[in-house]
Amino acid sequence: MADIIALVLPFFGLILIGYISGKLGRQPAAALGWLNFFVIYVSLPSLFFKLVSRTPLSELTRIDFIAASLAATYTIFLLVFLIGRFIRGNSIADCTIQALAGAYGNIGYMGPGLALLAFGEAAAVPVALVFCFENAAHFIAAPALMAFAGDDARPRTAVAADVVKRIITHPFIIATAIGFLAAAFSFEPPLALQRLIDYLAQAAAPCALFAMGVTLALRPLKRIPAEIGYIVPVKLLLHPLLAWIVLGLAGNFDPLWIYTAVLLASLPTATNVFVIGQQYGVWQERASATILITTVLSVLTVSGLLYAITTGLLPPDLFP
Repeated sequence: MADIIALVLPFFGLILIGYISGKLGRQPAAALGWLNFFVIYVSLPSLFFKLVSRTPLSELTRIDFIAASLAATYTIFLLVFLIGRFIRGNSIADCTIQALAGAYGNIGYMGPGLALLAFGEAAAVPVALVFCFENAAHFIAAPALMAFAGDDARPRTAVAADVVKRIITHPFIIATAIGFLAAAFSFEPPLALQRLIDYLAQAAAPCALFAMGVTLALRPLKRIPAEIGYIVPVKLLLHPLLAWIVLGLAGNFDPLWIYTAVLLASLPTATNVFVIGQQYGVWQERASATILITTVLSVLTVSGLLYAITTGLLPPDLFP
């Protein structure tokens, strides 16, 4: 257990330091702008490129792994959407944000750092695959459902063009795609450029987690939505359990890939859910509350999952 604490404490400690800084620093939200820009457009893309470019191309084309991971995530998405629509009686727009809150984990800011700390650089490829394809799916699902709900009055062609633009211009996806090309052609950057990429990649996790903590501090918890009662257990418990089951049933994957996908599924709700809610003027404050609550509780659930993995309580496959 001491090893798990040693792994998790620095990681969540960075979020806590960011949160305390956000509370004590008395800086406006705009002050975080350049740090967020550095994380999103410079350091995390450098990390994704570095790790993917060094991976054999055969490992980067595992369609079976991608399909299994997406199946687990979008089963969760559909479950939360249906609960919100037919049991809670919420609008399609509200249900869309709620479904994202249950299925869209913080795989961008938290995923790479935690997975690499827990499993080493061998976790880089499954992290990159899950991130790229799940983000692309989320970028498609949100505007499509909002257009269907009538909250996006643009023509369908404009919505489709916006979806394509979001996918192909996302810095993480661009960096991963360039990494794919580098791996395919066995390209190695010159030494000076490689060192620069390494420096930037090393800054990714600390800066991203600090920025996440500050962001949480600047969005105070005003009320706890009723939907928290089922979204929290679905996101933190059911999602990783379902990912483990689906990946176990789908194929003979490397245990480290299974554990990485399960770990990513266990992460709290992504801050992007609030951004999407804000974009459409839907479920904004409640999305912020969901992010904060799932992040706090994930200290316990993620620690428990890592303990189960490292002690052998959670086997890597349903059918060893």
